[in-house]
Amino acid sequence: MARGRPSRAAARRSTPARTATPQQDTDEEMGDAPASRADSPAQEEEADTPAQESEEEKLPSERSSPPVVQPFPRKKRLGRPPKNRPPDWNVIEGDNASEGGTPIKRKRGRPAGGGRGRPRGGPSQPTRVAIDKEGTMADVVNDEVDLPEDPEGEEKVDKLGNLKGGRDYRVRVFTISGRGDRLYMLSTEPARCCGFRDSYLFFTKHMKLHKIIIDDTEKRDLIDRDIIPHSYKGRAIGVVTARSVFREFGARIIIGGKKVIDDYYETAAKERGDVEGELADPNDKLPPPGEPYNKNQYVAWHGASSVYHTGVPSVPMAAGKPVPGRKRINITSANWQFEHASAASRFNSSLSALRKANMQGIYDPHTNLMCYPKITQPSHARWEEVPPSESDVPETVRRKYLVVDTYIQAPPFSGLGVPGPDGDFYDIGPNGLPDVDDEDLARMSEETRGAFVRAKQAESDWKNQWQSEAQDGARAKIKIGFTGVPV
Repeated sequence: MARGRPSRAAARRSTPARTATPQQDTDEEMGDAPASRADSPAQEEEADTPAQESEEEKLPSERSSPPVVQPFPRKKRLGRPPKNRPPDWNVIEGDNASEGGTPIKRKRGRPAGGGRGRPRGGPSQPTRVAIDKEGTMADVVNDEVDLPEDPEGEEKVDKLGNLKGGRDYRVRVFTISGRGDRLYMLSTEPARCCGFRDSYLFFTKHMKLHKIIIDDTEKRDLIDRDIIPHSYKGRAIGVVTARSVFREFGARIIIGGKKVIDDYYETAAKERGDVEGELADPNDKLPPPGEPYNKNQYVAWHGASSVYHTGVPSVPMAAGKPVPGRKRINITSANWQFEHASAASRFNSSLSALRKANMQGIYDPHTNLMCYPKITQPSHARWEEVPPSESDVPETVRRKYLVVDTYIQAPPFSGLGVPGPDGDFYDIGPNGLPDVDDEDLARMSEETRGAFVRAKQAESDWKNQWQSEAQDGARAKIKIGFTGVPV
């Protein structure tokens, strides 16, 4: 026999078997557990014998019922069935089998209960929605958010959305089959009326408005009544109650609406600083007396939306009129104040250039500015619109331009300051002749006192010819439109 390392089986035969120590029964162990036999050889983990009996098989066990084997249903096999099918080939899961055990033949096409694509009918409407960015929830009652009522606002609209006091909506209103006599609006129309490009931003910015998606039956009824075109039968149509729109926008959704007077929440409008009786939308084109208001101007298929005709993306764009000049800049709610200040700065620069061309100033090294005598600079001006009867300007020019007269009048003598009732506000100096007390006038000579009184009277007559800077300078109060741009 060749020398070498003995095999593992030979090592086991030469190793004496150890006797297992009987276990001592304790109170914590089972009392009826039998002790292991002393002559049973120890089973090593590395044993390679094919048949090994565990200790559980050698322990006596009680008689038990035969094990129940529950077969798992086999799923339907994939691929083409073979020509010689085994007996159990057509065994299908219980969901696809009939009560008698006969397998149901699988049909082609989409299942009857649904499938891909948009589900038919409108989606289920939520009963609670968030009304602000903080996540405050409110109930939805009668297709609109349940908000506290205002006693003054309830006198202008009823529960169904009908306006009172001779008011009328700027957009179309209608009823929906199956929803009673409540008035609704297509969500796109009040959105465009209030300055929004689409209804997405309309509901995003005003979370107290609840959007309703109508189902196919209601959509078909609106098509039959010519409220929406037939091409909209495959689109998701969103509507909103007329009452909720009036409650949110107030005078802005009313024909010729006036602030505070036609608002639902009058107290909130006054707190915002709205002037009572002022037009809510200065851009609204009111018809002449006796003609109806054009409510179709906000309807998409009547040309109200440029999204469907120009091919531009339906995203919010910077709206506004371009600034005259070399660069074409759109005036928006974000930059109109900056552009207004830039235009004023350019105008001041042009005035400084004219002064520099006419006379030489004095350079101030401390401020790095060119200073000019005060008496050489105009302090006040007055613009007055020339009526057509007093002007010889052609009518074609008057339709595009405003004809005004500019009055620049020098004072009777220098040193009278800035005229007008608000001249003292614009001039930090004495602004004219100083006021003299009666004691000082009594100490003057008769000739000096007479000259001073005549000078004071001339100053008063000259200053009274002028009004305030806002009136003479035609500085009207800027009206801000819905888009945040002056109109």
